[in-house]
Amino acid sequence: MTRLRCIILPICGLLLLCACAKSQVVIHREKPSPIKPPTETAPAPPVTRPPHLEPPSVRPFPTKAYSGTVSEWKSYQDVVGWMEKVFSFDTGRFEKFAGTLPPPRTAEETFKLGSGIYIDAAHFIKETLNRIDPSYQATIVVILIRPYVNNHYVCSFKKEGRLYIMDYGTPYKTITGLHGPFNSLEEYKGFYERSHPLKRRIEAVTYLP
Repeated sequence: MTRLRCIILPICGLLLLCACAKSQVVIHREKPSPIKPPTETAPAPPVTRPPHLEPPSVRPFPTKAYSGTVSEWKSYQDVVGWMEKVFSFDTGRFEKFAGTLPPPRTAEETFKLGSGIYIDAAHFIKETLNRIDPSYQATIVVILIRPYVNNHYVCSFKKEGRLYIMDYGTPYKTITGLHGPFNSLEEYKGFYERSHPLKRRIEAVTYLP
């Protein structure tokens, strides 16, 4: 018994000392992560718009009225140029007034629309030529066609004593354009009969009063 006490007492003392000892917690600090040197970044490429999405360029629209435009024209060649490049035959108007003669459009209206039929073209050319140069003596000419269909209207003018005809109010290309010089309306009548694709008898070609 005495021997057992001798063994137990030291062990209890040792346990008591361990319980009374202050516990210490060791905290290890984290090492800061190494600082990376700044790297240069390439500049962002400019934003480009696909070609099909580019905004359309705005083309200036001619704003001059008939009077302002014609005041800059110098000769009958300017009238020919406008009729060739701008004027077009109005098929709808032609069919609407088939067999009748509608009131001609004014020169200003024909200029604005850029189209018309025989009577519109003839009046436009007559007024415009006489504005440019009264010595042209521009006059409307009527072609009486038989068997009866719509009579045709063109514009004549004189240059250096010779006769010229301007015909832009027709769907037939063989008689469209500037024709001449002629010595008389009778000579022009022969040209018209030969050139028109529909062979009809021309009863007369005469100046419109």
